[in-house]
Amino acid sequence: MAASGSALALAARLRALDDAALARLVAQRAVRDSGIRDFFDLAEALLDRASVQAALERLDRGTLALLAVAGELAEQAGAPTAEQLAGRLDVPIGEVRERIGVALDAGLLGAESGRYAPWDAVVEQLRAWPAFGLPAGRDLESGGPPAVLQPVAETEMRFIDRGAGDRAFGTLGAVTETLLALRDAPARRLTRGGLALPDARRLAAIAGVPTEEVELLLDISARAGLAILSGSEWVPTQGLTGWLAGSRVERWAELADGWLDRLPDDLRDLLRSRAQVVWGDGLLDYLAWLYPAGGQWIRERAAAAAREAELLGITGRGSPSTAGSRLLLEGAEAAGAAMAAAFPPEVDNVYLQHDLTVIAPGPLRVDLETRLRGMAEVEARGVASSFRITAVSLTRAFVAGETADGIRAFLAALSLTGIPQPLDYLLTDTAARFGTLRVGLLDEAAGSYVRSDDADLLRQLAVDQALSPLALERTGPHRLTSPFDVGLLYTSLLDARYPVVAEDASGEIVAMRAERRASSSGGVVTDDTAAILISRVRESAAAAPEEADRAWLARQLELAIKGKVTVTVTVRMPDDSIAEYVLEPAALAGGRLRARDRRSDIERTLPLSSIVSVADA
Repeated sequence: MAASGSALALAARLRALDDAALARLVAQRAVRDSGIRDFFDLAEALLDRASVQAALERLDRGTLALLAVAGELAEQAGAPTAEQLAGRLDVPIGEVRERIGVALDAGLLGAESGRYAPWDAVVEQLRAWPAFGLPAGRDLESGGPPAVLQPVAETEMRFIDRGAGDRAFGTLGAVTETLLALRDAPARRLTRGGLALPDARRLAAIAGVPTEEVELLLDISARAGLAILSGSEWVPTQGLTGWLAGSRVERWAELADGWLDRLPDDLRDLLRSRAQVVWGDGLLDYLAWLYPAGGQWIRERAAAAAREAELLGITGRGSPSTAGSRLLLEGAEAAGAAMAAAFPPEVDNVYLQHDLTVIAPGPLRVDLETRLRGMAEVEARGVASSFRITAVSLTRAFVAGETADGIRAFLAALSLTGIPQPLDYLLTDTAARFGTLRVGLLDEAAGSYVRSDDADLLRQLAVDQALSPLALERTGPHRLTSPFDVGLLYTSLLDARYPVVAEDASGEIVAMRAERRASSSGGVVTDDTAAILISRVRESAAAAPEEADRAWLARQLELAIKGKVTVTVTVRMPDDSIAEYVLEPAALAGGRLRARDRRSDIERTLPLSSIVSVADA
């Protein structure tokens, strides 16, 4: 059967999928938007040789064996059932159904009435593998994994655990800072992959890590369900708030559990069975066997997972730490208990300095640090951290509901050195000025305003050269307007150290996060190929039912003509009876199909309006 025959069946399957399933398939197969008008184009794109090979590279050995066996059985005696596949592969039926699900989700397998067969393009690609040094179908079925891994010497565990604890604590802090930074401003992912350089540098500076490590931090966050790609932007999920409320050990345990959950099942089982041995090159050998066509992709993925395990303290020097072994054997809670012993002890006091800095001599207790962050800026993070209290940070605290007396009492209880006089003056002055400079959204037109009862302060804003890009214009003795968004106005005034707050239409003070914009030259590019593509193919089928059906039949026949595919055409005769012809379509024009009848060996011409359905013969 020609590949176009598979395309006919696959197009029908794609048409029946809901948008969520289609989006997952398009994303998984990295389908390009260009040139795809309808479901037939999408089917042909999925059956393209390069696309099929890329999909096969990401399948484990068991799923590849299922595809090879299903293709062989389909040619011998028709598409097999799940039970027949289980018998031939000698694996439990439940495991076979899981493999079937993986192959169906990847768009590599056809299904009808409980029987399964890979598309022709998949069968042809698997058959070509031996010529490229890849295993043949029979080889995929047979043979066990390579022997891997050697025991860890007990004398090394103390050194492994010490280093693992240091790395885990540092990574936890870096992930926390990265997620908080994403909450203030998302990070843009480029269409070709990787972070936009300005965002990568921004996050690296905030997290205190090399630029090349930022994507690993984002992946660790994503595995734990704390960050997600929304369109082309990395943003935190709603789970971040609950995660931040946990202790450091609880936060680490969630990150470690996320790392473990995202490993392939086979690999997770292997590591659990070897939780106290050296991984090293033996792990790479096993992955090469598990993903026989993975090549560079699996090596990069394995290297990233191994690097993340080292960063999280799950491993040290290529071997599981005590916490890592507990994670594999007993779960995240037991792992957290083991890691707690390796974390530095928390403190509940700080030193307040005359230069308005706050020095924490160790990891500050989480509830205290959370409240302190609400009124101070983080300057340096580590086992010992430093913060700085400014007029802007105090204004932010007042907006969030803090009072001057509440802040003073909190700092007095927290400080080992009392409250220095400069800090007391700053707190009093900022409280007195709070709410005197307000920004809001213009009602009558796009843009924003800033208002104050202090006319001198507004005059200062109007002549401040740092604010000239905002094009502030006086519209009254106590009001300036800007053509720009209120978020940008608010952020710019904060950056210029003005005690600004935001207000709603009724004049009530509201919380507003600082909004960073990449540049004034344009907005963020949205990379949502799946949404655009799905919208287009749905539109192609969204005409009136009769019109849509006729267009669908025409596209089926065009594809059959292109691939020289023999099809079964069901026709409604003038007397309303139904006739079936096995035809090899030759041409479609003027609303009529010209085809060779394979049974009677004559040429037939049929009006498209009389055709009820077309199916692969």
